[in-house]
Amino acid sequence: MRQGLFASKTLGVLLAAGVVTAAPLVAPRLAAPAMAQQAGQDQAISEEDIVAGTMDIQFNTRTNLDSSGDLLDNSASLGAMDVYKFSLAVAKTSEFEGQITRQPNLYTKTLRKLKQGAALGFNVNLSVRNPRDLKQKKTIGKLVGGVPVDEKGGAYILDAAGFKDVSPLRIVIDTVGQQQGFSDNFGGRIYGKAEKKDTLAGYTYKRLVGDKTVEVKVTKVDPMRFENVQLAKGPSSAYPRCSVNGRLDYDYETGNWLTDGIRFRYNVNGQDVEDVVTGTIKWVEDPARATNGKGHYEFNLRFNEDKNKPGKTEAAAFEKLSAEEAFFAVDEDLPSLTGRIDYVDTFISGGTTPSASKVAYHLKANKLTRQQIMNFTKLWLLCVSPTNDE
Repeated sequence: MRQGLFASKTLGVLLAAGVVTAAPLVAPRLAAPAMAQQAGQDQAISEEDIVAGTMDIQFNTRTNLDSSGDLLDNSASLGAMDVYKFSLAVAKTSEFEGQITRQPNLYTKTLRKLKQGAALGFNVNLSVRNPRDLKQKKTIGKLVGGVPVDEKGGAYILDAAGFKDVSPLRIVIDTVGQQQGFSDNFGGRIYGKAEKKDTLAGYTYKRLVGDKTVEVKVTKVDPMRFENVQLAKGPSSAYPRCSVNGRLDYDYETGNWLTDGIRFRYNVNGQDVEDVVTGTIKWVEDPARATNGKGHYEFNLRFNEDKNKPGKTEAAAFEKLSAEEAFFAVDEDLPSLTGRIDYVDTFISGGTTPSASKVAYHLKANKLTRQQIMNFTKLWLLCVSPTNDE
């Protein structure tokens, strides 16, 4: 397929560390320790479980089917929603906890008239942890709003433009003491997996492994496209607004995701930054998946691969691998996001379609900045439906 309150002294530590700050109109005069901490936000991190936590998924649109006879056969019941409930720690000091819901398009049986439009709904608490004592946590805002899906083109409309009754998806941070809160909207379009599969084409992916270029040919690719996606800033001022363009492609034969370039553009400390993410997210099924429901994604996403080519010593490690083995090989000497997302699925009786999933995140940062980690996590949450629905 694939909160509690702080004592004033502790709150002062968070504010000084730049964890609970909104971008002010005028740059504040910071003490030397605070300035050092902000500069440190851009330093590369290599750490296990840099994105860690759990997600419980209930695919209610597969189990709560229409019984009225008014909708097309095998439709979900009106109002039935898939629910993705999760708690994720990101870069150790930020936490996303709440749920995302998904409802599908529903059509009447006789006239095929749209009865219910597809949409995502976000209700996620945003918290920060004291970098000096990670056991201390404070909720500072929310990731909240709706994402309608265009009926004809299938685009996820992140700013909800044209939908008057939908509150746009945004990050809202509370005012804490003298630190001004803010609200920042998401924007752009994400085109998910196609409903009609008969027109899907093949694609060849190339990457430099060691001293040679290897390639993998995929015969049936379903691209998920990011068109001027705007990731809202936050939860803290260390994480600026970011634009995203590119593709993450799904291979129906293997369940793998592949990309030859997702571009993230943002500004940190007055400097424009562009990260190009390439690589694979490989789906691996347990040999006994039919009975135990187990499988996992293996992450092998490289950041700015062209600028961080391995030396000759490292390249020699890949010389004896086949082209496909080399293509999916993990090289943690390069800036990359690796690790796993594990699934234990419960199947609908008599089949292999999941009715529920228990998911565990264990992603590892290799020479990545906090901004790179946060930007990818925000994008991945926006893609919660395509990346989890077989």
